[in-house]
Amino acid sequence: QVQLVESGGGLVQAGGSLRLSCTASGRTFSIYAMGWFRQAPGKEREFVAAITWSWGRTFYADSVKGRFTISRDNAKNTVYLQMNSLKPEDTAVYYCAADLSSPLRTDANEYDYWGQGTQVTVSS
Repeated sequence: QVQLVESGGGLVQAGGSLRLSCTASGRTFSIYAMGWFRQAPGKEREFVAAITWSWGRTFYADSVKGRFTISRDNAKNTVYLQMNSLKPEDTAVYYCAADLSSPLRTDANEYDYWGQGTQVTVSS
């Protein structure tokens, strides 16, 4: 089992920045990759970014490329999502997830463990 706890959400004005954190515990040695997803009201959960646990290879959704950065600190078992130049359309509940299998994936159904989510609200 892997447990994930997110933090760092909040309310920010358009153009501002937030950093989300996700700390993993339990069988963290089994994690292949960590991903961030988001879900806005009335919409499907969508992929934001992912990073491989060992090598730090990253992948981003086109909608956030150049504005968001995913990183990890293996010593702290923590993954970060630095979000800059935020837009109102970035408003959503953000979830981190752990994938135990390769390759690096964007499909939420492929991820094995999920955090509880943290709200990000961007005002115009």
